[in-house]
Amino acid sequence: MNYCASPFSFERRETREVVVGDPNNGGVIIGGKQPVVKQSMLTCDTMDTAECVRQTLELVAVGCQIVRITAPTVKDAANLEHIVKELRARGCNVPIVADIHFKPDAAMEAAKWVEKVRINPGNYADKKKFAVLEYTDDEYAAELCRIEEQFIPLVRLCKDLNRALRIGTNHGSLSDRIMNRYGDTPLGMVESALEFARISRKNDYHNFVFSMKSSNPKVMIECYRLLVARLAELGSDWNYPIHLGVTEAGEGEDGRIKSAIGIGSLLCDGLGDTIRVSLTEDSPREIEVCNDLLAQIATLTVTSLNGSMVASDGAQSHATVQPSNRSTFPYDPFTFQRRETPEIDLSENVKCGGEQTVRVVVTRATWEKVASKIRPKDDVKPEGVYEDLNVQEIDPTRNFEITCDTQLVTVTDGVQLPAITAFRLLTSKLKALGRANPILLKDCLSFGTDPLEPKIAQLRASAVIGSLLADGIGDAILVRGEAGGGQSLRLAYNILQAAGCRSFKTDYVACPSCGRTLFNLQTVTARIKARTDHLKGVKIAIMGCIVNGPGEMADADFGYVGGAPGKINLYVGKTPVKFNIPESEAVDRLVDLIQEHGKWLEPDLEVLEN
Repeated sequence: MNYCASPFSFERRETREVVVGDPNNGGVIIGGKQPVVKQSMLTCDTMDTAECVRQTLELVAVGCQIVRITAPTVKDAANLEHIVKELRARGCNVPIVADIHFKPDAAMEAAKWVEKVRINPGNYADKKKFAVLEYTDDEYAAELCRIEEQFIPLVRLCKDLNRALRIGTNHGSLSDRIMNRYGDTPLGMVESALEFARISRKNDYHNFVFSMKSSNPKVMIECYRLLVARLAELGSDWNYPIHLGVTEAGEGEDGRIKSAIGIGSLLCDGLGDTIRVSLTEDSPREIEVCNDLLAQIATLTVTSLNGSMVASDGAQSHATVQPSNRSTFPYDPFTFQRRETPEIDLSENVKCGGEQTVRVVVTRATWEKVASKIRPKDDVKPEGVYEDLNVQEIDPTRNFEITCDTQLVTVTDGVQLPAITAFRLLTSKLKALGRANPILLKDCLSFGTDPLEPKIAQLRASAVIGSLLADGIGDAILVRGEAGGGQSLRLAYNILQAAGCRSFKTDYVACPSCGRTLFNLQTVTARIKARTDHLKGVKIAIMGCIVNGPGEMADADFGYVGGAPGKINLYVGKTPVKFNIPESEAVDRLVDLIQEHGKWLEPDLEVLEN
C-alpha cells in the first residue's frame, strides 16, 4: 500500500476535476492538471454582510481563489444570500464556501446560495459527548443509516444545483462512533471521511474533495498518506482531489513552520490540489504564505535528467537515480517511528543518535556570530560545528562504502537531486547495506549567489528538514539557507519543536479565527504568550469556540476556549475544569490552573532583561 508512486521522485497524483462555481466566470477547477488552488477564510460575524464583503474583496485582491465563511446556524446560512449577492453586484465572482458544523439544516440553506459546502463528518448530525460505547456491528450499521438519512438531502441538493462539497475531517472532532471503533487515529479520520464519500457515490455524486486536518504536522502527514493509499486501493475512480492544511497552526514563525512541514511535505510528494495556511493573523497574510510556499515547492521538486536540471510539471517523474525498486520506502509512511541508530559522540559532551534528542549543528561562520552571546543556561545553542565533526559526506547517487554503524553520515553538497530525495535515497541505500548510521540532515545541498529572504529560507528549511523528520529520518540537523547566524540557529530549534522532535519553549495551538470565534484571537493569544512563553515544554491551546477545541487539545496540557460571548472555559487536556470565566479574568485563571498542576515556573529575570 503506497501513497505515491515513489518516495524518490516527484510525480503529481492524478485526480479527477472538481468544479467550484463557473470556471468561465470566476469559478475554479480543483484537481486534474490544474495548478494548486489557494484559499482562506473570513474572521468576522457572518451576519455582518458589509464586513464579510469587505474581507472577501481584500482576500481576492491578494490572490485568494476560494473564500470560506462559517455558517453556524440557519440564520447565518440564509445571510450568505445577501453576501453573495453584494459580491456579485461588485463584480466579484470568487467561489464562496459555507463552513458547516453540527447543523444539517444550515448546510441545506447554505447550499442554495454558495458554490461549495464544507461538512465535517465528525459532527455532521452528531454532538460530541466523548461517550465510551461498545457498538455491535448492527448498532454501528444503524448509526450509519441515521447519518445517511441526514446527509442524503444535502448530497442530492448539491448534485441538483451543481455545488461542490468538501468532506473535511479534523483530528479534533471525530465522532464518538468513530472514536470508539478506530480511536483517535489517522485510520479513524480516514474511515470517517470514507463513510460520507460512500453515501455520496451511492447517489452518483462525485463533485467533492477530501481533507484530513490536524494541528500536529506529523499526524496530518500520516492521515493524508493513509487516505490517498486507501483511495488507490478502492479503485481508480476514487481519485478525488485533496485539500491540504495544518489546522490551528498558530501565528508568526511557528504557524508558518508547522504549515510548511505539513503542507510542504505532501506537496513535495505530489499530493494536494488546494491549500490553506491557517494562521492566527489577518487572513490576507495566509495567501502570502501560500504563494511563497508554492513557489518553493517548485524548487524543491527539481530533479536531475541526464545531468541537466528540470523542473517537474506534475505529469512525469524526472528522477533517474533511485533504488531498483522505486516504490520501496525506507521508512513506514503510515506510522511514525524514528529510524533506529546507534548512539555516537557528536561533539564534546554531546551525543546523538539512539535515544538522544535530535541535535542542532551550525557552520563555523554561524558559530563565530553566536558564540559570544551563548550563556550556559540557554536552551537555544549550537551542539556541534559542522566543519569540526567527524562526518562522512556521501553522494547517494553513486556506490559507496561505509565500514561501521557509528560513523555519522550526510549527503555531500552538489548532488543534483532535491534534498528530500537525496536523504531518502541515502537512507534507503544504508538500509540495503545493512547499516544504521546516524544521519545529519541539511536544508539545502547547494547555494545561490544571493542569500535567501528570511521568510523564504524559513519555509524551505521547514519543508525539507520537517518532511524528513516526519519520515523518522535524522539525528542532527544543519540549517544553512538562512544567512543570519542567530536566526538560523533559532530556526533549527523551531523546526524541531514544530515537528514534535524537541521541546525547548512553550508550544501553542491557536485557531485562525472565524465567525464562530467568541473573542479576539490575536489579542488574546498575545496576552497569553506574554504571561506563559517562558514555560518550556508546556503546550497551551487557544481556541475560539468548541467546534475543534476539546479534540485538538487532546495532546495539549491546558486549553483556553470560548464558551459564550465574554465567557471562557478552561481545560486540562480535553477535560473542561472551569466554566464561564469572565474574559477579563481568564488569562489570570489560566495561570492559576497551570500553577495548580505544577507546571508553572517563574520567569527568569535575566532572560527577560536581555
